[in-house]
Amino acid sequence: MLKTNVEKLIKISVMGEIASPTIRSVYNVSATGKPLVLPGVGGITYNLRVGDPACGWEADHVEPGVSVENKENDARSGQAANTAFNVLSCVGNRAIIATGDGKGTEGIVTGKHGGIEHVLIDFPSEILEKLLLGDRILVKAYGLGLKLLDYPDIKVLNMDPALLEAWNPKPSGTKLEVPVTHIVPAAIMGSGLGANQVNSGDYDIQLFDETVVEQYGLENLRLGDLVAIIDADHSFGRIYRQGAVSVGVVVHSNCVTAGHGPGVTTLMTSSEGKIVPQLNPKANIASLLKIRSDI
Repeated sequence: MLKTNVEKLIKISVMGEIASPTIRSVYNVSATGKPLVLPGVGGITYNLRVGDPACGWEADHVEPGVSVENKENDARSGQAANTAFNVLSCVGNRAIIATGDGKGTEGIVTGKHGGIEHVLIDFPSEILEKLLLGDRILVKAYGLGLKLLDYPDIKVLNMDPALLEAWNPKPSGTKLEVPVTHIVPAAIMGSGLGANQVNSGDYDIQLFDETVVEQYGLENLRLGDLVAIIDADHSFGRIYRQGAVSVGVVVHSNCVTAGHGPGVTTLMTSSEGKIVPQLNPKANIASLLKIRSDI
């Protein structure tokens, strides 16, 4: 068992409501210049959940399960409530439906999507059928500030302690062996690069270079996959740094627009390369957190 500061962490309530799908521009122009009209962010996605393929859909940035935001904005706080909702929520947190026909049902936070600033939550398929846009969901936010006491060169972010326990990274001297489904080179990371913090949001794996996609087996990426990005340092923002390793979870579908692709929310990073990725096809939060029995 890894030594952590879990007993020092604060568990706090945050709340949002199911957000409507939005379309800012009717046409998405693909990286090859083709105009397309496709489903995108927001809403209740009935047939796409963690564990499903991230690629191959007629979609652009589609979010699995339920997309949630906090709309309690006023002249004084602006977007502060939704910022807190996104920063405090961690992957693996318990989420409880507070209104509507699904009231009382529990789900799991599966990721965060930057730009639109949504928290993504999975519920069983039969519960998704009961939900309505505007239903409110309570998240028991827990994990912000989590540290690995014996590994000061590895920073943990956006992760519920329960996910860390289920993931079960293995000590290897001064390094940590971490199960992942894929290795991703930093050279193909796109939208979200350069952000000055990684406590919310995500950044995208570009899948436009067929040679790289084949070399790293990225065509079979799944939502919920834990992936290692090589030469990427997320200690503060997202930067290229040789030898650094960052690990995150795939949170939304592939995209057609240039610079975009399946999004990754950061869970762990080491600027000193103290993370050693270990390929394991079962390293997906759908199975680790027992979200689905068919994965």
